[in-house]
Amino acid sequence: MRAVRLNGRTVLLLIAEASLVYGAIIGAVYLRVGFEDAAFELIDKNGYWKAGAVTFFCLSTFYLFDLYDFVVMHDRRELVLRLIQALGLAWIALALAFYAFPALMLGRSIALIALPLALTLMVGWRVSIHWFLGHPGIGERILIVGSGNLAVEVAREVLTRPDAGYRIIGFVGTDSDLLGKSLINPRVIGLTEQLGEIVKRENIDRIVVAMGERRGQLPTDGLLRLSLAGDVSIEEGASFYERVTGRVSLNMMRPSWLIFSSRGRQARLATVSRNVVHWLVALLGFTLSLPIMLLTAILIKLESKGPVFYKQERVGKNGRAFVLTKFRSMNVDAEKSGPVWASKGDDRTTRVGRVIRKVRIDEIPQFWNILLGQMSFVGPRPERPHFVAQLAEEIPYYEQRHLIAPGLTGWAQIKYPYGASIEDARQKLQYDLFYIKNYSLVLDAIIMFETIKIILFGRGAQ
Repeated sequence: MRAVRLNGRTVLLLIAEASLVYGAIIGAVYLRVGFEDAAFELIDKNGYWKAGAVTFFCLSTFYLFDLYDFVVMHDRRELVLRLIQALGLAWIALALAFYAFPALMLGRSIALIALPLALTLMVGWRVSIHWFLGHPGIGERILIVGSGNLAVEVAREVLTRPDAGYRIIGFVGTDSDLLGKSLINPRVIGLTEQLGEIVKRENIDRIVVAMGERRGQLPTDGLLRLSLAGDVSIEEGASFYERVTGRVSLNMMRPSWLIFSSRGRQARLATVSRNVVHWLVALLGFTLSLPIMLLTAILIKLESKGPVFYKQERVGKNGRAFVLTKFRSMNVDAEKSGPVWASKGDDRTTRVGRVIRKVRIDEIPQFWNILLGQMSFVGPRPERPHFVAQLAEEIPYYEQRHLIAPGLTGWAQIKYPYGASIEDARQKLQYDLFYIKNYSLVLDAIIMFETIKIILFGRGAQ
């Protein structure tokens, strides 16, 4: 699926960093024992295989610290800090593993040499590639057809992601009064009738069509000639925006999106297999978490009077209501005045409730909802009917999030920080619609891994 496949930059990072870490470990062997004894350490004592295992472990910690997220990579100070933290955590964990299983360890003191060597190589590499990918003279040259709000919205998202590899050369529009004027940073560099000439003159690689009103304004003939010539890629603005941001723009969305994104018979078979996998994962999770559930129930009862579980009506697939079950994390009379959005640091939360919400233990009973077929492991989070009615009036296409079963976790939950307002719901809907359009087992696996990272680091707890 295009939306979640590994792109060239991520593959380059993985290969380069695996080579650097592996090379640092092998280099440390030669520095520690010398060239004569290195062969014995690397071949006879399986040093090459051990170095490979350590390299894989280090790359896994880089993933845990979001070092393959290009938004993080954009901040150089954060990048270096996370590199130090990731390598430090990896080496501490490896030290414990070597202590428990001495046969896994390379020669004495090799780790003490490999750690600073790997850190130096990684920081130098990452700072260099950061500069390279963000350099204004490097990257795919983009021309935006349009000069209205939609064109500016597309440009703004690209400009906030300099490491994404796109360089906006300018806009072309239909209003001659805008020629030479800056809409956001790039200028309007021509009119639509000059499209072919501008593409050749500016050496454009990709045209992004982002026009709100296209009737009578879209340069159909020019775009058709360029498309048939094959000299430039042409992409619709909404799909380009979706690919760059990982969300669907409500401002660019049209009813045709829902019509043409419907799934055929083959996709329906894939959906069935996905549901089976989700059910099996929920069954395994429910079984393994029984001791944690029992302990949590005891702690809730010890702290406050009232039921252990909190049951609440939520809206599920196709608008059907169901009863969602969670561990109670708030006082019994938390909503005596009516439904209220939960907020970060909510004073209605009990002491046990704050802990179980932080580590998501309060969500474990929803495994039962998945086993009953009311939810999936991954999908848009189910909302209460009261808020659904309110949000559907305020936000266009809001009810389309009920096209699939709600989830225990979702794309919006890993991509957008916690919030409890209409604007937050609008932003999350854009991620939910992206997921509905692109969901698959591959994307589900990515969301599950990202959710585990969020739980481990305590980010975004609700």
